[in-house]
Amino acid sequence: MARTVDPARHEARRLVIIDAALTVFAERGYDGTTTAAICRQAGIGSGTFFHYFPTKLELLLAILTLGIQEVRHAEARYADRTDALGVVLDIVRQGADDAADPRMPGFVRAVGGVMHLPDVAAKLDEDTHAQQELIRPWVERAQRAGEIRTDLTPDRITSWLYLLTDGFLGRVAVDEGFTAQGEKATLVETARRFLAP
Repeated sequence: MARTVDPARHEARRLVIIDAALTVFAERGYDGTTTAAICRQAGIGSGTFFHYFPTKLELLLAILTLGIQEVRHAEARYADRTDALGVVLDIVRQGADDAADPRMPGFVRAVGGVMHLPDVAAKLDEDTHAQQELIRPWVERAQRAGEIRTDLTPDRITSWLYLLTDGFLGRVAVDEGFTAQGEKATLVETARRFLAP
């Protein structure tokens, strides 16, 4: 008789493995991470690990996919808002808050070490697209409302805001003295000044 799978329990276990892997990747980098170390961190056996993820790379891609899904779900968080500039700045703030996870610098460095792999590069491109798609409609609304500059197209403003937040994350990853919490206010103020009419 086949065993019945509880979808909620299955997803919870999968997320435990993803969370453990994020910690281990951050501490050891991609090459230094072993499936055994992830299993220890997650408190599972290797059989359970390979039931969920056939390879370490598939697990890394799952982490990146989860991040993309979180960006896409953020659209609903802002759906009822009418203050377009406020939403744009909140998205920038959220980028700083995400970078404040103590594991993020190490994870960014781990991904940076394998971003030449086609599957990783494709996920990173998908992430960039998702983030830009989140912010672009709010930039357009803010321009129509006269809240932000109109001398640049929405696409260019969106690209620059992405560059600003992505560069912020990159700096957090390589400079221990540059902390997300310590620099968050400056990031938001820089975005505000860039957007000013």
